[in-house]
Amino acid sequence: MRLPVTVWGLALGQALLVSGNILLVSVTALIGQQIAPSLSLITLPVALQFLGLMGVTLPAAHLMRWLGRKTGFLIGNLIGIGGAILAYFALAAGDFTLFCLSTFLLGMAIGVGQQYRFAAIEGCPSSLHPRAISLVMAGGVIAAILGPNLAIWGEKLFPATQYLGAFAVLIGLYMLTTLLIAFIPLKKPTRAELQGEVRSYAELFRQPQLVAAITAGVIGYAVMVLIMTATPLAMQGCGFGFSSTASVIQWHVLGMFAPSFITGRLITRYSETKVIQSGCLLLILCVLLNQLGTSYWHFWTALVALGIGWNFTFIGATSLLTHTYRPAEKAKVQGINDFLVFGSAAIGSLLAGYWQSLLGWEVLNLLMLPAIAVAMLMVAISSKKGQLKKGVSTLFR
Repeated sequence: MRLPVTVWGLALGQALLVSGNILLVSVTALIGQQIAPSLSLITLPVALQFLGLMGVTLPAAHLMRWLGRKTGFLIGNLIGIGGAILAYFALAAGDFTLFCLSTFLLGMAIGVGQQYRFAAIEGCPSSLHPRAISLVMAGGVIAAILGPNLAIWGEKLFPATQYLGAFAVLIGLYMLTTLLIAFIPLKKPTRAELQGEVRSYAELFRQPQLVAAITAGVIGYAVMVLIMTATPLAMQGCGFGFSSTASVIQWHVLGMFAPSFITGRLITRYSETKVIQSGCLLLILCVLLNQLGTSYWHFWTALVALGIGWNFTFIGATSLLTHTYRPAEKAKVQGINDFLVFGSAAIGSLLAGYWQSLLGWEVLNLLMLPAIAVAMLMVAISSKKGQLKKGVSTLFR
């Protein structure tokens, strides 16, 4: 069975979104270094971007429940255009306060765009949900190549002001995505979504599947961000130049997104539980590789394993999450899931540098093992309870 055109359109939208994210990550801290009034504020624009992303997840999910996906995505992209324009003028004027406000707005736009993977499953039969989520996430493969090259190309647009061209490119990306979303056929909210019964958080979190899905998503993302963010610092401490570090990170990003072409089929064939557990084992492999040495190839293989492990845990957890809510509850569940997952990513990015300097590379990695074990345990418990429930219902049928 073929995937609907909507899924392909959202996959392209995801590619454009992640390209903009990579471009933004490439220049934000460097701009902070140039125009921040003090050294302590250099990474404030990055932190505000994460705060914008976290803060918008719940409101965006509920807004889409009331107004529909198309309206919600268009509003998110318009915020992105506004944020990119503001960043352009803030950088041209050297205004740090305005630049901080712009990254907060861009974080909000990124947060709204995280709903693309959920929108992809609407209008698909349930049997195609894993493949639809995977295809949207596969857009990151294009972004891994396009994002860094756009940042380099943007530098040539306005050579007089460094990084200014990057935001001209970012404005163009958000405008292109806005046009794309305007023409994609996205479903309007149904009566069941608008008027159906909604359980409380206490009732929802009594579901082992929901707890397992969110736990796997949170831990998988936090572990990935923490190790990925600390890797350049560890490589620098081992004497590697920027080109070596950039190469390792680029392969890591490809590891994050390239498996998406098959992850959905693996879920359909083997189940979310087995794919998530395989992802956790790859995260453990990353930690073990980082204990064995600090050569370029140790970093390279560890970061590729980290990327693939994140892909399996994140897509597996997203697919598992879709089994845990009724139509009227999707905004509530998807919103709290993204708030917790991306909140964990923000915390991971903030802790990475501190733990790397305080504890060292090997200990930082070892600290990931208990968290990964918790994720594996919760998924195993959920799977066992699901099998028992299915067995009981079959017995009394």
